[in-house]
Order: sequence, then C-alpha cells, then structure tokens
Amino acid sequence: MGKINKLPIGIGYQDFEKLRADQNFYIDKSHFIVEWWEEADEVTLITRPRRFGKTLNLSMIEKFFSVRYAGREDLFKGLKVWENRKYRELQGTYPVLYISFADIKETTYIQTRKKICSLIKDLYNQYRFLLEGDLLSENEKKDFLGISADMEDYAASRSIKALSGFLSRYYGKRVIILLDEYDTPMQEAWVYGFWNQLVFFTRGLFNSTFKTNPYLERALLTGITRVSKESVFSDLNNPEVDLPSAAGRISIIHGLS
Repeated sequence: MGKINKLPIGIGYQDFEKLRADQNFYIDKSHFIVEWWEEADEVTLITRPRRFGKTLNLSMIEKFFSVRYAGREDLFKGLKVWENRKYRELQGTYPVLYISFADIKETTYIQTRKKICSLIKDLYNQYRFLLEGDLLSENEKKDFLGISADMEDYAASRSIKALSGFLSRYYGKRVIILLDEYDTPMQEAWVYGFWNQLVFFTRGLFNSTFKTNPYLERALLTGITRVSKESVFSDLNNPEVDLPSAAGRISIIHGLS
C-alpha cells in the first residue's frame, strides 16, 4: 500500500465517514455538493459503471446534509465545500433517507420484491421514534407498523412517500432522498425473465417517491446502466443527458420529476 503525503491510500472505501475517520488519502470531490445543490433540480440521476466512486459520493452527500450528522465539521474541515460559509451552515440540516439496491440480486420476482420491501421496513425501523407522542395519528401509526416484507403493492408504492411526510412534519423541512444502484434489481430481472413484473412494481414506487412526493426537497439516484425511455423512468419529463467525455465526466440526467 502506497502513501502520499504520509496518508495511507485505502482501496474499496464506500463509507465517507469511515474513510475520513481512518485518515486515508482522499481526492477532494466535495465541490460536487455545491454543483449539485446549485443546479436546483428536484431529481438527479447519475449513471456510470461500477468502481467509479458513485457510492462514496452518495455517502459524502448523506453525511453532509443529514441531521444525524449535525455538527460533524470534522468530516469536511479542510475540504473545498467547507470554504463556503453558505454550505457550512447547510451541513447537518436536512432529514435524509438513504437506500441502496446494490445487494438486490435475486433470481425471481417474488424474492426481489420481498427484498425491496424488507429494505423499506429496515428504513422505517430507523425512525421508530416517530411513533412516540402525538406526531402521528392512530391510523398513521397503524400504517407505520404495517410496513413489512409482505406488504401489498399499494402500501409499498406509497411507503417512502409516507415516511418522507412523517419526517418532514417532525423536522419542519422537506426530505432529501438518496438511492444507490437503483437499476441492479432491473438487470437481474432482465436476465431471469421477470422484467415486466418488476418494472410495474418499481414504476409505482418511483412515481410516488420521486414524482408526486410533496415532501421531497431533492433526490439523487445512481445507476450503472444507460437509461431507456421504456423503463421505470418512462414518465420522466424532458430529460437532459450529459454524456461522459474523454476526461471521464459522469453521466447525469436531470428532470426526472
């Protein structure tokens, strides 16, 4: 393992907090936070092959904006984004939902659907404190507790939108949603022959989460394949595609809302 400026060069880091805590050499990409926020697009999709640093960037954004990391200037001090006072004041001020489909590589529709729903259930479990007090009505608490790996399609499709609403009410701010490798399950569905079933399910989930969600502040999704019009994004409006250049610029599609 080599060293630059006496800092170890760690390979394979995907968690921004761990990379910074371990004091590994880091090529500063924090200005991407400024670029993304200044674009002011409600939903952004970045597509690029694996091992391109998408997950680490998404982790960086989570740690920067999430209220769970409020006061963690140690993670960003010395980086480009921290030179900007406006963004120093933004750090740790938004509720953030982080989801990854990277491990969903099942070979049947039933298994894939169950794993997606299980991830959503795990996401809800992180916010069980919302059940305390009178923030949620009795019906909302019932719906909250009804989220499961076997929930009906209608409940799954609106689940992230509903959680966004609960968090927005609790924190008084709209929610940032981060979804890593949205298309990994779709690739398996294509290979194993359940594409149409999964597209129908995912389209409903994505439409509710990213298009008709009044509690959404911003969303950032990453994928590893180019986007087809006949996909889960078939309803997107006027997408703008920035193709990768010889310099390796990431592909970005705006305007998914």
